[in-house]
Amino acid sequence: MKEQYGDVAVSLLEGFVAICEIRRGPNNFFDQQLIADLADAFEDLDENPACRAIVLCSEGKHFCAGANFSSPERERGTSARNPDEINPLYLEAVRLFRTKKPVIAAVQGAAVGGGFGLAVMADFRVTCPNTRMTANFVKLGFTPGFGLTYTLPRLIGEQKANLLFMTGRRINGETAYEWGLSDIHVENDQVRDAAVEFAREIAENAPLALISVREQTRVGHADQVAAFTAVESREQYWLQRTEDHKEGVRAVAEKRPGNYQGK
Repeated sequence: MKEQYGDVAVSLLEGFVAICEIRRGPNNFFDQQLIADLADAFEDLDENPACRAIVLCSEGKHFCAGANFSSPERERGTSARNPDEINPLYLEAVRLFRTKKPVIAAVQGAAVGGGFGLAVMADFRVTCPNTRMTANFVKLGFTPGFGLTYTLPRLIGEQKANLLFMTGRRINGETAYEWGLSDIHVENDQVRDAAVEFAREIAENAPLALISVREQTRVGHADQVAAFTAVESREQYWLQRTEDHKEGVRAVAEKRPGNYQGK
């Protein structure tokens, strides 16, 4: 298999563990190409018997700070061209959900918006005191994506998920652990090592059984994500064309509350 997929580096460790590292530090902003590269890497790892579990991690300060709304130098991701078309970014995301092997996300720093969705895509998450998770879409004048409207309530329940969706509140790693959104909580400098150790604990088991039990516990999971992202894409399409969205982008960039007019 390849070792480099765009800005994603893949390495195989002893103990049947693969490291998939996003190399767009320090913020690791995502776009359609990054998610496509991750999907390519995961699909290749599905066919590689030297991998039984994947650690998804990032270089730099943040796990994934979401889309880069402030810089024209980095494409934010391709949007749908009409209200009936699913955002191509989400088609790539569904590819990730359809892969077979367990994924542990090592989440340091920020996991924001779609970057939060990427962390939630994993089977397990390792957090630390400097972890910050937020579904801040309403602060940008639009709504959640990356399948979060399906995946997040499934993890932490509808009430807590709606709390995050409707407030845009940021939670830290300790709260994520208390809510069941994080499976392991360690010190800041131990996140990746803890994720690798956990992945090795999984990978020491029978590989066919691992794939089977994951399939049984996720029956219809990717199909549901596909259905929910279709709705997310439709709602984001029209909301991204509102004045409130433009104001939300400015407000977040300027670190102030938005002055929304409902237009």
